[in-house]
Parts: sequence; structure tokens; C-alpha cells
Amino acid sequence: MNSAGTVELNGNLWFTRDTSKFLGNDRIALLEKIDELGSITRAAKAVGISYKTAWEIVNQINNLAAVPLVDRATGGKGGGGASLTVTGREVLEQFRVVQEEHGKFLKNLDMRLGDTNNLYQFLRRISMKVSARNVFSGTVTSIAKGAVNAEVSLGLKGATAITAVVTNGAITNLGLQEGMSAYAIVKASSVVIGTDLAEAKLSTRNQLTGTIAKLVEGPVSCEVDLELPGGNTISAVITDGSAKRLGLKVGGTATALFKASSVILGVS
Repeated sequence: MNSAGTVELNGNLWFTRDTSKFLGNDRIALLEKIDELGSITRAAKAVGISYKTAWEIVNQINNLAAVPLVDRATGGKGGGGASLTVTGREVLEQFRVVQEEHGKFLKNLDMRLGDTNNLYQFLRRISMKVSARNVFSGTVTSIAKGAVNAEVSLGLKGATAITAVVTNGAITNLGLQEGMSAYAIVKASSVVIGTDLAEAKLSTRNQLTGTIAKLVEGPVSCEVDLELPGGNTISAVITDGSAKRLGLKVGGTATALFKASSVILGVS
């Protein structure tokens, strides 16, 4: 909105996947700096964001992409090196082409549109942000309905699967069907971390094993990022005492566990 109080179209561009923001100008800027500087830490500083925020953005980008766009070499608290994958560089080039054409489109559209204030108010009402740390894109592989609830399996990349239990009403409202795209949302506080579970028998439906990519230790809590097969990353918040008792270390193996009832499903 300009100084005269009218709405103007701008050149901001976002790619989305299953209603989740995937790539936009700010994230492209971060990817460009990672490619240039070879480090998430230095790239974050160059674009003016915290290392923690940059790491979370990279997690989400890799989670929502068909294959990871950023290749990270884990290190200590300062992080290891990072570089774009071949696909990551291809996406950068494609984004630049789309951005150029998008700018031409907006310039032409701005000349043809009348008063856009009503449109602005409508878009503002339907905008939504999700606070949950873990958002995964996948395909519905099965739906098993019961009397009240239904069990839904969502296949992710890397042969990983997430199971959710939702009401039959939710299945109807979302229009869920096998083979359609959907996304799963899991709060980091709902994720439990375990190690050495080969002989353990657990009722928890979701047990995702991967490599510890990052630990953020605090006086009370510890954030754990677990890199899963295929490039997805799941984050958990556990007590610092639990992290120490489990002997968690970057590069080690651990399992993320969460109940099927803790998974929220969404569709575009």
C-alpha cells in the first residue's frame, strides 16, 4: 500500500507446495549466498537473519522439495559447510526466469486492474501462517475408516511414511482420497527422541530413524534436528537432561517418535 492509501501490485514471487511456502525472493537470496559462501552461518549473516532461522528455512526447503536443494556437512555449534545440489542450482536459474516473466505480467496487470482494495482485504483474511516446526509434503497411500476416526498413511520421499489419526468428518471436509497430495504438521514439542530401540516394543505408530544434524542446547530444553532418508528433517524439543542422558551427538543415530493423534493433516 502506498502513501495515498491505495494497493499496488509488487514483484514478490512465491512458489508453494501443498499450500506451504516453498521458495520466494528471501529464500532464493539465502540459497544464492549459501552457494556463494559455502556456509549457512555466513549466508545467514549476509542476508541479515539468525543462523537458527536460516537452518530452519533450509530444513523446510529440503523437506518440501522433491530432492534436497542444499547439501550440508554437519559440524560443531558453528555448523559445517554447505552447498547447493545440482537440483538446487537448477531451481535458482528457473526461479530467475519465472521472476523476470512475473515482473512483466504484474506490470501489465497493474495497468488493467481498477481499485484493488477489496482484493487486498480478501487476501488478508484468507492468509494463514503455521507455527508448527515440522511440515511434510507427501501422498496419501491409505485411508482406513473406523466408526468415528480414520487412520491415514502419508508417504514421504525417501520411503518414509507418517500415520495420522483424524475424525471421519475431517476426511470428508478435506476431501482426502488415496493418491492425492497432502501435508502433515507435527509440533516439535510432540516429538520424543529415542536411541537403541532395536529391541524395544512401542505403541507409538510413527518411528522415524535418522541422523542427528543439529543440537541446540539450552539450560532447560534442547532442540534436536534429525535428518531422515530422502532429505526430510524433523525437529524435536526435549529437556536438556534427556539429551545428555541419551548421549546425543551430531552425526549420531536417533529415532523420532510421535503419536498418530499428534499429526495434523492439510490439503491445498
